[in-house]
Amino acid sequence: MLTPLMLLMSFVGLFFLLGLLTFIAGILILVFRTSSSEVKALATQTARLAQKGIAEEVAGLVGNASTLVDAMNQLVRTTRGIGIFLTLLGLLMMGFACWLAIQVYQIQK
Repeated sequence: MLTPLMLLMSFVGLFFLLGLLTFIAGILILVFRTSSSEVKALATQTARLAQKGIAEEVAGLVGNASTLVDAMNQLVRTTRGIGIFLTLLGLLMMGFACWLAIQVYQIQK
């Protein structure tokens, strides 16, 4: 028989697991996405392009390369921000689930 207490504790457990998954997703994004090989390769190629533009005195090429570097930095910052947000949200969800479980346990006594 499903009692209201069992239902509430099931929701608390589910909320904790959802928070844990969110936390893990945030950590994975921080570890793997902000330092991906594609971003590193693009940064290397852009640096070479900028050096070539400076050596050949092509102002437009250097300007476009610096714009590309700025866009890459913004991409990394955005990805890092998403990872940090998901990590903090997961921690908050797990903390709230623990607090709620403690409150339910104290009421049950």
